Amino acid sequence: MTLSPTQEQIINSIDDKANLSNWKDWRWQMRHSIRDLDTFETLLGIQLTPEQRKAFTDTVEKFPMSITPYYLSLINTDDMKNDPIFRQSVPSPDELRILKGDMSDPLHEDQDSPAPCITHRYPDRVLLLVSNTCPMYCRHCTRKRKVGDQDTIPTKSAISKGIEYIRNTPAIRDVLLSGGDPFLLSDEYLDWILTELRSIEHVEIIRIGTRTPVVLPYRITPELTAILKKHQPVWINTHFNHSREITQSARTALAMLADAGVPLGNQTVLLSGINDCPRIMKSLVHKLVRNRVRPYYLYQCDLSEGLSHFRTPVGKGIEILESLIGHTSGFCVPTYVIDAPGGGGKIPVMPNYLISWSTNKVVLRNYEGVITTYKEPDSYEPTFCDRNCDSCDLMLNLDDADETKAIGIEQLLSDYDQTISLVPASNARHSRRKAED
Repeated sequence: MTLSPTQEQIINSIDDKANLSNWKDWRWQMRHSIRDLDTFETLLGIQLTPEQRKAFTDTVEKFPMSITPYYLSLINTDDMKNDPIFRQSVPSPDELRILKGDMSDPLHEDQDSPAPCITHRYPDRVLLLVSNTCPMYCRHCTRKRKVGDQDTIPTKSAISKGIEYIRNTPAIRDVLLSGGDPFLLSDEYLDWILTELRSIEHVEIIRIGTRTPVVLPYRITPELTAILKKHQPVWINTHFNHSREITQSARTALAMLADAGVPLGNQTVLLSGINDCPRIMKSLVHKLVRNRVRPYYLYQCDLSEGLSHFRTPVGKGIEILESLIGHTSGFCVPTYVIDAPGGGGKIPVMPNYLISWSTNKVVLRNYEGVITTYKEPDSYEPTFCDRNCDSCDLMLNLDDADETKAIGIEQLLSDYDQTISLVPASNARHSRRKAED
């Protein structure tokens, strides 16, 4: 890898003694995050108008800015107004426009917190907030209320209490680490959290939500992937919103995670002026799957304060799904969801493919507009459930099948099975033996 001209300009402006190894050091990137307007202009070699400078200054007083040098280097300075990198990372005065329906905590995460660092909304899974630090302050963040707030940084004691809640709640089988960004914790600290969770028998899977492959891909190191591999199964959801974010450095980071056996998903937020276009979204999902990342969710933008300029009508999301379903591979199509205000959770929203139905037929349409019918069973006797599972005739043995029970020729070949012959149940000779006995 070599630095682009923009990256060389940025790194030389920061430190004329820095080199490629500094640029690829994620800690160096974090130490030199851009947090003020003067540095922003200097590094990109631009100068904003007085009106733009005032709007910028007014915005960062309420919603701070932080951009990694890496992500800054991706900005197209020839068309910043329309650049998706610029619009996601640089403060806009539109963020100060708070509408009547906007909320500081639209998802009621704070109300659904029975223990420190815990959001418990769904029966079998919880959110464990382990950090409030991010490599970049995304302008569309649903947790803008916590950005830059030093008082909300989770302590080790608070995280321990959250883990103890998980340990004492056997219904929890799935834990999602979020923040902030969990990957901004040190390797040792993250290893400690994962070790504690792995010691809880009823925790089956651990998920991590991170945007580091997008804005700080150098954080994905061999040491980090070794820790993740040690604690499998660990699932990771990334947050790519535009195909321009999938650079060579991002692809390298994703390959390291995938090669470590980590299943990868992606959660995209539908953002006005950034990705609210069927062609852009199709390009994004195609690049994701080429890099072994499954498009997981397409989020309708939340009702957080300062996000009104990013929100699209729900119909735009439906239009995008119509352009994907049937027009590309099924695993390229994310689930379009609205995270319900008030803590109702994620509600899937889909185009309507079921047109009508009667007692024995349903009428459907496909992505081309073809209308067809599906004939239902003439006679269907549903299994009556009296909630008495012990007497149920369905196969309710939910344990794994016993693979050590050899069948057929395998029995004769196996070392652990003492069978020496296979005899049909109706064999007359053996029937006579029983009679003689």
